[in-house]
Amino acid sequence: MILSRLADNLFWMARYCERAENIARNLEINLRMTLWDRAGADDPEWWEAAVRVSGDPEEFKARHGAAGQKTVVEHLILDRDNPSSIWCCFERARDNARATRGKITVETWEAVNAIWLEIQDLTAAKLQRQGAREFCDWVKARCHGLRGVTDGTMLRDDAYRFSRLGLFLERADNTARLLDVRYHMLLPEGAALRESGAVDYYHWGAILRAVSAFSAYRRIYRDQIVPLRVAELLILRQDMPRSLHACMNEVTTVLGELGPGLECARLAGALHAELHFTRIEDVFRDRLSSFLNRHLAQANALGARIAKDFLMVA
Repeated sequence: MILSRLADNLFWMARYCERAENIARNLEINLRMTLWDRAGADDPEWWEAAVRVSGDPEEFKARHGAAGQKTVVEHLILDRDNPSSIWCCFERARDNARATRGKITVETWEAVNAIWLEIQDLTAAKLQRQGAREFCDWVKARCHGLRGVTDGTMLRDDAYRFSRLGLFLERADNTARLLDVRYHMLLPEGAALRESGAVDYYHWGAILRAVSAFSAYRRIYRDQIVPLRVAELLILRQDMPRSLHACMNEVTTVLGELGPGLECARLAGALHAELHFTRIEDVFRDRLSSFLNRHLAQANALGARIAKDFLMVA
């Protein structure tokens, strides 16, 4: 087993890189919808939703007032005082990578460092010239490349396992938050079985594309978007890479290798079992928001237990 300090660095390096990509994906939903609905391009409710998924809406409101495209984009991408901005996530990922260079490969370090070198001088003027959507595509491409380098060069040892653990815990957290916030803006509780209208089709399509699930949805369910099936795809389908079920498959596998008899492995197994055996109709019978809030609470408890069992706890 590696030292807890190094495990902590590897865990958070992966989490911060995944968080940066998830923020870009979350922003992409709004940026896509502004193309289809220019009248609602600066709708405060829609932009506040982006903040609720990726940050602290109360802190944002105190600093910026009503949410709008310009303020939210700059807050979630550039703001050095927002710990959940893409800029800060990459800075912290790089700091954690630098602290553990002896446990990661040269290629992994160079990939993380290159991202930081490219983004550290980003300003609002440069972002405006480049375009927010193009920047989000850049973030996703760099994170894809980093994961490819990590998978292709690192030994399958405990260092690799802790980086995987951080990645999939972060991904599951984001998927749950995105689905909870976005779903209930588009569809009130209890109306999940109806088919989408023409306008809703583009909204749901933007959400599916943001999590790279649009093609998968059409392949599995054909081309009519039904909100119930969107939730099923992102919660219960274990063959969908960003679903809660798929993420918990990875988490339980890693914890089974790191410490099969520890309490964190038991908590992960219980969370995974619920996702494995639950049907989507049962989720909606008990209310989707209740299910997702319970999942997030259990995931937070799991993260705290992992920190106690393996990582540096303040």
